[in-house]
Amino acid sequence: MEGAFKPMTAPADGRLCDAIAEEIERQIVEGRLHAGDSLPAERELAKQMEVSRASMREALLILVSRELLSVRRNAGYTVAEVAAPSLTDPLLRLMDTQPKAVADVLELRQGVETMGAELAAQRATAEDLADIREALQRMEAAQENGRAEEAADWDARLHLAIAEASHNVALVTMMRGLFTVLREHVRRARAAMLVSQEGEDALREQHHALVEAILAGDPETAMAAAERHLQYLREGLLPKHTDAA
Repeated sequence: MEGAFKPMTAPADGRLCDAIAEEIERQIVEGRLHAGDSLPAERELAKQMEVSRASMREALLILVSRELLSVRRNAGYTVAEVAAPSLTDPLLRLMDTQPKAVADVLELRQGVETMGAELAAQRATAEDLADIREALQRMEAAQENGRAEEAADWDARLHLAIAEASHNVALVTMMRGLFTVLREHVRRARAAMLVSQEGEDALREQHHALVEAILAGDPETAMAAAERHLQYLREGLLPKHTDAA
């Protein structure tokens, strides 16, 4: 997280603490700060942003009140989990009992993730691309070593990293809020699809095609790769009445 926090300039209108809070909030919703990330100590953070500790303390408390940060004694401030149980828990339950819920989540992913891939190819920073590469590498390493749950987790993180690279605040916030559902959806898909070498090869090729298009900055190809990947899951899983992701 070093270098993530830049010096702040006092606003002409309004309070400095509000400007600080807005800057940190922006980094959270754009995916530069992730759930579970620990912020530097208050003194160090104030130093990095070149503001007083009083203004920094007030800004952090504002973010705690917005439930974007959590704070524990002797543990400092941590980025809060943005997933809303009121939304994700019913979806997870429905996916256990209703095939239509599985299909509906896949339909949502197909619409959102194709747009996200297109925007990521246009807007991804060097840091975003490094996160996408890392997720792909860790997913494949876990799969090769027989760690299926870990591979599924990194698969979901890959899709989330692509969404974060879109730098579309609404899309990033929605994808992060639904991450628990996304991860479960991906876990079920991998369990169903990776039962044959053909399925494993197809998913590997699709993920590589998607990542390579984003790395190349080719939005049309990235969008097509995301569409092909999700359509493959849709066609391969739903007719079999299999819980898909």
